[in-house]
Amino acid sequence: MDSHLVLLPIIIPLTGAAAGLLLWRRLRVQRAWSAGALGASFIASIALLGIVWQRGPVVFQLGGWPPPFGITLVGDLLAATMVVMAQGILVTGLIYALGCRDKCATYPAFFPLFLTLTAGLTGAFLTGDIFNLFVFAELLVLSGAVLTAISDDRHGPEAAYKYFFISLFAAIFLLSAIGSLYVSYGTLNMADLAERILRGSQDAAPAPPLLGMAMVLMFVFFMVKSAVVPFHFWQPDFHTASPTPVSAMLSSVVVKLGVYGFLRMTTLLFVPYAATLRGLLIVLGIVGVVFGGLAALGTHNAKRMLAYSTLAQIGFILVGIGWGTPLALAAAIVLAVNHSLIKAAMLMLAGAVASRAQVKSAAFANITGLGKSLPFMGALFLLGAMALAGIPPTNGFIGKLALFQSGVVGREYPSLAAIGVASIITVVYIVPAFRTIWWVSPAEGVKAKPGGDRILAPALLIGLCLLLGVWAEPLLRLANHVSVWLGDPSAYIAAVLGK
Repeated sequence: MDSHLVLLPIIIPLTGAAAGLLLWRRLRVQRAWSAGALGASFIASIALLGIVWQRGPVVFQLGGWPPPFGITLVGDLLAATMVVMAQGILVTGLIYALGCRDKCATYPAFFPLFLTLTAGLTGAFLTGDIFNLFVFAELLVLSGAVLTAISDDRHGPEAAYKYFFISLFAAIFLLSAIGSLYVSYGTLNMADLAERILRGSQDAAPAPPLLGMAMVLMFVFFMVKSAVVPFHFWQPDFHTASPTPVSAMLSSVVVKLGVYGFLRMTTLLFVPYAATLRGLLIVLGIVGVVFGGLAALGTHNAKRMLAYSTLAQIGFILVGIGWGTPLALAAAIVLAVNHSLIKAAMLMLAGAVASRAQVKSAAFANITGLGKSLPFMGALFLLGAMALAGIPPTNGFIGKLALFQSGVVGREYPSLAAIGVASIITVVYIVPAFRTIWWVSPAEGVKAKPGGDRILAPALLIGLCLLLGVWAEPLLRLANHVSVWLGDPSAYIAAVLGK
């Protein structure tokens, strides 16, 4: 029965979305139903992580087909950790949506689409074959694009088109990679594919001619998904125009699909060629840290600033994956979880401030000084800024400290120095943003609206950022276990193929 547990985090939100559409005339019931479905799915994901951590991977073969045939779902330690992280943040996103003033949140399709996005992201983490990774990724794209297109922001449809078409090109890259790998090895099951690639390298046999192209195409696909420079250009517009509960999810957990993909590529699928991939990730990570920070520094919109800062924060994670040591991989996991919490909270706070402006917009010209009448929100934003900059006692400090320790242990001094200097840029753009909103006096006659988006969700996330900064041991222990697991791809192969 434990094997069926890997189905629940996918089936519950997907079924909840379908049933929610039937409740389109009763929006209050639909909202309660959606919240219950996502809450139940999150509980199931926690239960899955508990079982995986104690007993090992949970593998389910749909239709009873023996591996590598048929559709395989795999809840290993990496996938289960990513699912708990993603669904935990998505729960807070739904809480924010329940208390926000966006008109689009009252549309009958909003919450079913939110659940569909949850199912797509969860399925992409749990699938055991690369074709169904494509299927779940497309489900994620469609739901995210529609949620942005219906935004109250007049630029929503334009941003949605940009995201949809760049994702379409990325999907073509992934499909081409899938075809190349299938022609080369006759399988799409990730465990079987990894075993065949590893066996071929051990036998010193010449690599199939399409293997190199497949790696490049898949690498580009994950670069697009995680908005890695230079494939980042869709991200700022998309996150700025999206409804706040949606942009908070897109910039925090949806971009982690690319991080997950890079981890799978370097620790499972293409282990014989991991050194080359990791070297490229280090370069891209350093470029992302520098470019993302400088771009955030030059923006005039709080949500856009935070969207660009995601490029920088993802860069730190890529550097950790690129270093590739057990300690560096553990640091990358910690950074991924911590960034999800921080970025979701900060975007929610930016949206909450904008909801109290006379014209709902996160442009600094529109929200200057509005925070003076919102001291509690200002305290939350300041704590989030500290976490984003890596200042104790927040979880952001724990993540960056773990990364820098791994760099010192691995003697990665040049890249460590580069990201160390570039990380200072975070303080340079986040402090003026706080000052503009909460310290500068507003223009004469400008007052914050008495009501706006509720801040329960960001308050919960900031509280968790502080908790994981003061009591980081559970997350660090989990990250170390995930790192050890990633260091032994044969264990994943044996669990899936039953060897």
